[in-house]
Amino acid sequence: MPVREIGSGEFDKFTSGTNAVVVDVWAPWCGPCRVVSPIVDRLSEKYKEKVSFGKMNSDDNGEKAGALGIMSIPTLLFYKQGKLVDRIVGAYPEEVIDEHVRRLL
Repeated sequence: MPVREIGSGEFDKFTSGTNAVVVDVWAPWCGPCRVVSPIVDRLSEKYKEKVSFGKMNSDDNGEKAGALGIMSIPTLLFYKQGKLVDRIVGAYPEEVIDEHVRRLL
């Protein structure tokens, strides 16, 4: 399943709709976000049967980003059964992000 672009209106449904979800909160002007984005794309292929991946543009969805306590981007949010269970702020190597994804399973 490819990474899905999500907005504020569908965020809650997306994060509660499956067992394991990762949301990449990013913005087009953010350099570190451009480092994390291809990692998220690769992990979405690796875990396509087990984890749903979404990306939310914080510029277009500022109110929701604020409600989620997003202070810096990129931020990766990890949901299990509709509950936020983990978060990473900043650009990390693929191995580190992969470990956080595996904790969801």
